[in-house]
Amino acid sequence: MKLSVIIVNYNVSAFLEQALVSALKAMRGIDGEIFVVDNHSVDNSVEMVRTKFPQVKLIDNQENVGFAKANNQAIRISSGEYVLLLNPDTVVEEDTFEKCIRFMDETPDCGGLGVKMVDGQGRFLPESKRGIPYPKASFYKLFGLSKLFPKSKKFGSYHATYIGEDETHEVEVLAGAFMMLRKSVLDEVGLLDEDYFMYGEDIDLSYRILKGGYKNYYFPQTRIIHYKGESTKKGSLNYVYIFYNAMQIFARKHFSANNAKIFNVAIDAAIWFRAALAALKRILGKLALPLLDFALIFAGLLALSKYWDHNVLYQRNSSFPDFYFSLILPSYALLWVVSVWLNGGYRKPVNRSLLNRGIVVGAVVILLIYALLPETMRFSRAVVVIGAAWSLIAVNALRYLLARWGVIDVTNRSRNQRIAIVGGEEECARILHLVQSMNTPREFVGLVTTEHSDNPHPLTVGQIVDLPELVDIYQINEVIFSGRDIPADQIIDWMNRLQDRQLDYKIAPEDSLSLIGSNSIFTTEDLYTIPIQSIYQKKHRRQKRCFDVLSALLLLLFLVVDIWFVEDKGQFVKNIFDVLCGRKSWVGVRHDGQSEQSLLPGVLHPIDAYPDGHFSPEMVARTEELYARNYNVYNDLSILLRGFRKLGNR
Repeated sequence: MKLSVIIVNYNVSAFLEQALVSALKAMRGIDGEIFVVDNHSVDNSVEMVRTKFPQVKLIDNQENVGFAKANNQAIRISSGEYVLLLNPDTVVEEDTFEKCIRFMDETPDCGGLGVKMVDGQGRFLPESKRGIPYPKASFYKLFGLSKLFPKSKKFGSYHATYIGEDETHEVEVLAGAFMMLRKSVLDEVGLLDEDYFMYGEDIDLSYRILKGGYKNYYFPQTRIIHYKGESTKKGSLNYVYIFYNAMQIFARKHFSANNAKIFNVAIDAAIWFRAALAALKRILGKLALPLLDFALIFAGLLALSKYWDHNVLYQRNSSFPDFYFSLILPSYALLWVVSVWLNGGYRKPVNRSLLNRGIVVGAVVILLIYALLPETMRFSRAVVVIGAAWSLIAVNALRYLLARWGVIDVTNRSRNQRIAIVGGEEECARILHLVQSMNTPREFVGLVTTEHSDNPHPLTVGQIVDLPELVDIYQINEVIFSGRDIPADQIIDWMNRLQDRQLDYKIAPEDSLSLIGSNSIFTTEDLYTIPIQSIYQKKHRRQKRCFDVLSALLLLLFLVVDIWFVEDKGQFVKNIFDVLCGRKSWVGVRHDGQSEQSLLPGVLHPIDAYPDGHFSPEMVARTEELYARNYNVYNDLSILLRGFRKLGNR
């Protein structure tokens, strides 16, 4: 027998199901066997394997014996020339096993082999290739020198960053998530050390393979998805402590007494260093956004007040006193920040409704205080009102930019995903039904099919070859791939191509009732309905009108600046007054199909958010339909900002 695949499982039934599906596809044409060693899972893992995968050899432990011992149980009864240790939270390409076996057949000095691993968003995982954690290498890594000098063989030895991601090369340490081993070498150097319960056993075995006179290779000619590689909090103190204990075992076994002592001192220092960094990061994380808000609000109030002072009060032979700029305006800004905080606007992920409520409540409080002040202290109600409009737009624009840059997570993005399903029509329809039965807020955009059809599904928006353009047009932020129709290598390729768009990805395994995503598993246990936010609802029309008026006032206030960024300046000024008078809206649709409650004609249209795009009439119509069906005032803000140069449209 050529290959024995061993998967140790503990309470990750849905991940395991997908891993087995991909492993069985990769095993086609290979004389091999697959073991699942279950460490006393309390979910339905054992039942699932017995029911869906009767060809898999199952070892059902009645206690959690740990990773090393569980693997050894299967290794001892395996028959393959090669043994593959594979994590349950992985997806292998269909030719992964074939390519790895061929390489090891052609490389007799190869004792162990690892492959290129990517996380659930297609990003390369540095643990794909590593070095022995000697005291110096661990010190350089834990204190960040490896990040500063990644190409240095000295400083970058921990994750072998001096070796290219796509370069086949000898390495010192293989990752336990995918570790192909020559069985004869295991017979020589021994199995996994059962002193390790979690972490460290792969390093220990890799080191013993090298000591036995064999080599370990990093082989990037094939790839796997390793979901937990992303979700493991390797910067957390908990991870540092667990890993520290494993490294102490390794040091005692393989280093001299003096080197082991130095290693432990370095680890202790690193733990304290990481603890200090974590505390500093938490403090800065809590204060950074409020400080940015304060600076942004104060800057707007200051510019507004200076303008008002020179162009309005000056005409009345009046002016603001000096303390108005140094005391009153900072107090306004501080009150707004405190109001946002009290209303939960700084919770994570950012909730825009709480953020806006904080701004509105702050404005009301300031106006109430203003009304109670003596006449001599009432300087300008207009500054407060326009300042409130500025604060609303500014803090939301800041969140939009920070979310787009991946700095923060906003509720609309993390809990209200706009999804597209990619695959064959039949399987896409099944996945859509699956999504609709889940209790997680999602806005369904449409189906993206793998091939052209003369009679497409009514919800089809395009084909997979146009996926990047479809993501941009429909503002998709979650893509669900059909595991039946799209091979793992193509899924990884698409994740790489779309990497700069910060999408979430999930895979729907064939005949499964689960969606597997990085850091998450969704099942059909909860009821789910798709929310429809029609622009024709009264509350949304009111929101749209308020946005139009407030943004028009702001554009008029800063006209001397913003006019230079618009192509048709004369029409831009006319459009501002048309919007204020209710003759136009900043964003509209060409054909809304609602004769009794038609929308105002728009200066911009949803497609103007992509000024460099060239789209078919069908795509334009579909974009406007989605805009109207799933209206959100923040979409108007996004379209206005991205299509700013076209605000002079006729």
